[in-house]
Amino acid sequence: MSDVITLSVPGISCGDCRQTLKGAVGALPGVSTARVDLEGRTMTAAFERAAMLPGIVAAVEAAGYEIAGYEVGGHMERTAS
Repeated sequence: MSDVITLSVPGISCGDCRQTLKGAVGALPGVSTARVDLEGRTMTAAFERAAMLPGIVAAVEAAGYEIAGYEVGGHMERTAS
């Protein structure tokens, strides 16, 4: 069973951003899909293990993007401070 994370990433603004994030998160072991919505400035990823969550967050931040908050399975996990 997969978990789904939806990250609010305000800095997403172009096709290059989309490709960078999809590549960074989609390459992680256990991630089955990574989608970026430019209009909504969000990224959604389906992943296999809850232990993957810190890796997904780290990959987005390592790609140079700030995360304003995220939800896992429809439950808010983190919001901007």
